[in-house]
Parts: sequence; C-alpha cells; structure tokens
Amino acid sequence: MKKIFYSLLFCPGLLLAQEIEQAALAKIRKEGMENSKVKEIAHQLTDVSGPRLTNSPGFQRAAEWSVSELKKWGLQNSRIEDWGEFGKGWQVEKSYLAMTKPYYMPFIAIPKAWTSGTAGPIKGEVVVVNIQNEEDLKKYADGKLTGKIVLVKGPADTDPTFKPDAVRYTTEDLDKMTNSQPFGQSNFTPEQAERMRTMRSFRSRVDSTMKAQKISLELAGRAGKHGTFFTSNGASYKGDAPIAGPAFEMAPEHAGLVARLIESGIPVTLEAESQTSFFNKKLTTGNVIAEIPGTDPKLKDEIVMLGGHLDSWHSATGATDNAAGCTVMLEAVRILQASGLKPRRTIRIALWSGEEQGLHGSRNYTKNTFGDYETMKLLPAHEKLSAYYNIDNGTGRIRGIYLQGNEGPRALFEKWFAPFNDIIDHPTITSRNTGGTDHLAFDVLGLPGFQFIQDGIEYGSRTHHTNVDTYERLVMDDLKQMAVVVATFVYNTAQLNQKIPRKELPKAKAAAGVGR
Repeated sequence: MKKIFYSLLFCPGLLLAQEIEQAALAKIRKEGMENSKVKEIAHQLTDVSGPRLTNSPGFQRAAEWSVSELKKWGLQNSRIEDWGEFGKGWQVEKSYLAMTKPYYMPFIAIPKAWTSGTAGPIKGEVVVVNIQNEEDLKKYADGKLTGKIVLVKGPADTDPTFKPDAVRYTTEDLDKMTNSQPFGQSNFTPEQAERMRTMRSFRSRVDSTMKAQKISLELAGRAGKHGTFFTSNGASYKGDAPIAGPAFEMAPEHAGLVARLIESGIPVTLEAESQTSFFNKKLTTGNVIAEIPGTDPKLKDEIVMLGGHLDSWHSATGATDNAAGCTVMLEAVRILQASGLKPRRTIRIALWSGEEQGLHGSRNYTKNTFGDYETMKLLPAHEKLSAYYNIDNGTGRIRGIYLQGNEGPRALFEKWFAPFNDIIDHPTITSRNTGGTDHLAFDVLGLPGFQFIQDGIEYGSRTHHTNVDTYERLVMDDLKQMAVVVATFVYNTAQLNQKIPRKELPKAKAAAGVGR
C-alpha cells in the first residue's frame, strides 16, 4: 500500500496520463457502439456510389461524398489530392448475355473491365476453345475463329462445398499465425507465385490471340461457385492503350453448361449486348485526404495516418473490398471528432485510388510525400510520420495486428488491445508480413505501416473481387468493433511522447515487387 501511495504522490503525471487514457477510451467506445454511423456510411459508398473502378463516375461519386462528409464532421483540408496519371475511367452501361438455343436461359455474366461494347445486339453459335498451353494457342492462329462467339474453356472447381463459406479464426488458427510463419516469408510459396505470374501472362496472350482473330465476342468462365464468380482482369486502362474488343466473364456453371452441350454435339446459340463507356478527358486521379489538426505545439507537425482503398472492381459494389475498410476509417475519425478529443499529433485519413491495379494511389502518395522507395531518397516529411494503419481484408472484426517484422511496438500494442478483451477474442500480434494492400507503400520506405488481422467471414469464398460483393455481405457489428479499435489505436499513437518505433531503413530497390 505504501508503494502505491508513493507512486501516486511522486508521479502525478503517470496517474493523470492513465486517467486521460481511460476517459478517452470510454468516450470512443460510447460513441462508436451507441451512436454508430457505419450503416449510413457503407450505404453511401456502395448502394449510392455504385461500382468504384478508379477514374469512373462511381469512384468520383464516392470520393466527392467522402470529402463533403469529412468537412461536415469538422476535419480540415478535406480534398481529393491528385497524385498523377492513372489512365482511362470505364463503366458498364448495359450488359446482357443469354442462351437462346437449344433453349432459353439468362446467364450470370459481366463485361471485362476496359473492354468495348458489342455495338448493338449480336447473336450466333458458340465455338469452344480449350487453351491450356502454348501448343493449344498455336491451333487458333490461322483465322478459324474470325467473327465467332468464342468461349475460352478454363478449369473450374464446381464441386459441392462441405466447409462453411463464412469463417472466423479459432484460437488455434491465431496461434499458428503467430508461430508458424516468420516475417519475410510470403503467403505464397515461390512455386505458387511463379504459377500465378505464368497464369496471368498466359491469360493475357489468350486475350491477345482472340483480339487478333477479330472474333465477335469472347466469353470466359471464371473461378467461383453457386453463381458467384471472381473477376479482376480486363484490358489495359492506360491512356494510350488500344481498346480491346467485347468480352464477358461469366459464372462457371453457365460456362460449363455451354461447353458440355457443344462437346456432346448440340449446337448452342447465344445472344448478347454490352455497352461500355470510357472516360479519358482526365487521365490523372487522386486520393481523398483530410486531417484532424494536432494540438500540441511540439508534436502537431507529426502525423498519424489511417486509410483504406476506395476503388473497387466493377461486377458489384465493392462492399467488403473495400468499402468496409473505408467505412471503418471514416467512422473512426468521425468518432474522434464527435468525442471531442484533442490529439497531440495531427491525424490524417487517406482513402486511396488505384489500389486494385497495383497500389498506385498509396505508392504515389508516399513517393510524393515521404520519399522514393527505389532510390531511398527521402523527403523531410519522412521523419514526421509516426504510423499508418490500414484495413483491407473484408468485413470481419479485428483479431490482432501484423507487425511486418517491426517488433518495436509489440509491447505498446499489447497494452492497447488489453481493454478490448470483451470484443476481441484472443488478440493476436504477429511479426508476420501480410501483402497485397496499401500499408506496403509505407513499409517499403521503412515507415511503420500496419494491417490489422481480421476474421475472414466470406472474403475468400464469396466476396473478394466477385459479382456478389454487395452491401448485404457487410457485418455491421464487426464494422462497429473495427472502428472503435482503430480510433483507439490512432488516438493512442497521437498521444505518445515518442513516435512509433521503426525498423531498419531499407536499402534502395530492396522493395521491388510491391503491389497486388
């Protein structure tokens, strides 16, 4: 008892700091759990804005709404900040694909991104091509396909699913995440990564062959099950790239139906129409940026950042990828504002563009603001950033955080997770690297960039880059939990006497391969 009294008597600053921290946490939790706006924010970003392919009208709607809302909440310098040239915007105006013979059936399909329309309705018999390798590709180089509707047959696993689509991490899963994979090891083996690169390159050559053959329409069955199909590829969005001919991606069940009928000797006739628009008057694009100014004269020039990517693919409204992350980050800064908290450091939110094509928005922002990761020529602001926090793994609640090999803040993060034991089961901090999203643009510059560990829910099975990634796939209680946790981490980072510890500065060009 005497020791406790001695602490309180001679360390009043420690007690005051603890009281302020607990009071702030209570305000954040109350605002985030009792007055949440995640439903309204998510509705605006998905239902109202629509698909958000970078430089499309849907992206612009979402970006302008976000800027306006951030201003209403009292954030400063709310704007769309250009980072440079991206390329053409694009959107679907009309999409229709159906089988008319041997009987009528509408198909689940969507035009490939950045492809042209059909210039009116088209109708014809389908030719199936099975191109699995370079030798197969050579078979179709003599004009046999000119003017045809061509279905490019591909492998698809459409077997029944005996595991649930929606999953949450078990304690055992989280323990494995902590212990089984050291930092620096990819989520893919070198062999898997090479197969992915080969597949993408080969698919591009198949598309080029179809275009050279001047076919009337290309059809491609994609991976997926139960009417869900995964999409992300299309023609080039670059401003000077030639426009690719009309092409649809479709559910594997419908592609399989067409292929089986034709292979059994039954002709198949399809009718289709697609209309697409290109937007190339403005090839540059930007990120949504806004700030809560710091209040400590000695620390207000230092920055704590949070963000997620605002762009999506085009076959749905991009709810879990990544309206969920943007909803959480917008809600987090709204909570901080509504709670009346006055952070010592400046808090800056960023909603990125061009993530799906290779982290373009975040990579160019960090290059323009903090330094060039290829040359490691750093700008003065590099020393001013404390940390960047990212959400981009769907709608699942936070279960921990990836350290990206930066062990310095482990003890801090353990302390910050501790008050959330009632809403975070088995909080996990792993040294592991996680790839494929915008925190990497910071990490490659030696800046503390973190992605939170999230429950998978349906991300890998149903929603990531699919035609059913809609508002209905969002778990609102999970979004509330995430927003409260993120707001707390950001606020705590803003209040520290020192910046978040950093890893050793990378060498020039040590970070090749950043991206999707």
